[in-house]
Amino acid sequence: MNRHVPAGIFLAVLAALIVLLSGFLGPDVQGVVLLGAALGGALGLVPDRTPAQRVGAFAVGFVAAWIGYLLRAATLPDAPSGRAVAVLVVLLVCLAVAAATRGRLPLWAALVGAGAMAGSYEAAYAADPTAFLASSPASATAVLLTAGAGFVATSLLGPSVADDRALERATSTQAAEDREPVRERERLHAEPSPVFRSFEPNPEA
Repeated sequence: MNRHVPAGIFLAVLAALIVLLSGFLGPDVQGVVLLGAALGGALGLVPDRTPAQRVGAFAVGFVAAWIGYLLRAATLPDAPSGRAVAVLVVLLVCLAVAAATRGRLPLWAALVGAGAMAGSYEAAYAADPTAFLASSPASATAVLLTAGAGFVATSLLGPSVADDRALERATSTQAAEDREPVRERERLHAEPSPVFRSFEPNPEA
């Protein structure tokens, strides 16, 4: 837990700095700072896979969501049925990649990537679906910038996979050591005292 504190502080300061610099970074950045920083921070803090694997899975989900909007704009009807097909395709792509890589590209990180794209672009797409090719790059760039900042801030200072595994091993070893005296006491309690064993009948007598 101690490793999360400096990472969280750095993330908060960096997100605030991005808001202050949003005039230089583009008008779309300010509206997605919290979304991108939160998702990127979560991606960096969870020591489930290596940073490269988490980023790869995030990219898969992000691209899958972008393709989902492309399908909606190009071929699918602007109705609940069309949106349902797009959502189904995006989630199945995330699942297929996670299964094909045997979890090396984790499903949860791919879902985070899909959520980043959808959260940053859904309102803009709903306002003007015909402007997909012109409007989606701006939203994608804005949320990728903030998510990247959040990921860097937390992955550099947060816990690593090695730290997490070492903590698990230390915890399991300590738990085993704590249980050993209990087992010894139970064994001694179950065995009869030598005084009482002397009164036990000897079958060979």
